Amino acid sequence: MRIRDWDRSLKVRLVGEFFMNTSYWMVFPFLAIYFAEEFGKGMAGLLLVTSQVFSVAANLIGGYCADRFGRRTMLVFASIAQGAAFFLFAFANSPWLESPELGFISFTLAGMCSSLYWPASQAMIADVIPEKYRSDVFAIFYTTLNIAVVVGPLVGAVLFFSYRFELLLIVTVISMLLGLVLRLYTNETLSHELKGKWETAEAIGWTGAVAKQFKEYGLIFKDRLFLLFVIAGVLAAQTFMQLDLLIPVYLKETIDVQTIASFWGREWTVTGETSFGFLLSENGLLVALFTVIVTRWMTSFPEKWVFFLSTILYAVAMLLFPMTSWFWMFVGAMAIFTLAELMVVGVQQSFISKLAPEDKRGQYFAAASMRYTIGRMIAPISIPMTAWFGFGWTFAILAALSVVSGFVYLSMFKLFEKRPSH
Repeated sequence: MRIRDWDRSLKVRLVGEFFMNTSYWMVFPFLAIYFAEEFGKGMAGLLLVTSQVFSVAANLIGGYCADRFGRRTMLVFASIAQGAAFFLFAFANSPWLESPELGFISFTLAGMCSSLYWPASQAMIADVIPEKYRSDVFAIFYTTLNIAVVVGPLVGAVLFFSYRFELLLIVTVISMLLGLVLRLYTNETLSHELKGKWETAEAIGWTGAVAKQFKEYGLIFKDRLFLLFVIAGVLAAQTFMQLDLLIPVYLKETIDVQTIASFWGREWTVTGETSFGFLLSENGLLVALFTVIVTRWMTSFPEKWVFFLSTILYAVAMLLFPMTSWFWMFVGAMAIFTLAELMVVGVQQSFISKLAPEDKRGQYFAAASMRYTIGRMIAPISIPMTAWFGFGWTFAILAALSVVSGFVYLSMFKLFEKRPSH
């Protein structure tokens, strides 16, 4: 399905969200460094965990709100509210006020708005795109996101630490403009039938929606095989989620100014902050270029060994980082890290559909997201761990967790191979 054949709402979103994602990635990757400098590593880790708890709560009610109030309504609200949160963040880093506490509150609010935006965004695509074309449309949105991941950190590495106030104002304007554009140029895609249901039936309220979600997540405790899948995913998440937590803090403390190349008598140097920008862009570029290729390659191997080898490669990358302060070794470690990510990015969704009974696929996909929500809540503990154990031991512990994840996957596949097909 060609982009020109898409519903206008999706065309507008594709362009608007590219600019929003780019601006977001100018800021987000550097917040671990910002909070560690302002509050210390221990407190920064606790704050980031707290922030993710609020984001998870917002995500739980995001789908309910998208069904209750409409897709476009939630997209517009979340965009404008996120703009307001970034404006507050800018004010907390302005010439008139320096308040990291207000900065944390603003960042938490912005994260909650993003969590409210995502379910409505996905639902809108499902509303207007026939099922056989949806994977292609999702892939295009995913590709533009990864282009933003390439561009954003490169710009943010320069602007965040030198022109933070101005950068946050730019992000504010882009968020607000996205909300305005969505309001003017997109249509509501929530069906009249579903609207009528909410108008005639008694709404369960947001507390009821959250309780219902938790009840449905309880299915993981009834399916041992699926429980192992989630546990392995949470353990593996402790490595790949360090991309915007532990790794930037480590680079900031390891690299002061380092010469990486010399051309025509001119030396090219990086600092800890700019080197992280380059590594994050490397990750995004490799993901954008090789996701389809690596996914197709991995389908020719048994899934058991794809999952296992991915966790081993994550562990290798974690062990390489603390062994050196040489920028080009970090580039190699990031390439291994990214290959581990790409090996399972397509295989995982396919495997979940194999695990799920036909009548519970929606619930299983929802519960599978707990790998990331729980993983994201735990991952920031790595920052205070560096103060307790040092960087070397912290990376080693994360590598060990990844290896344990691999063996949990092997145990899961042992059960899977004995399981009768359904």
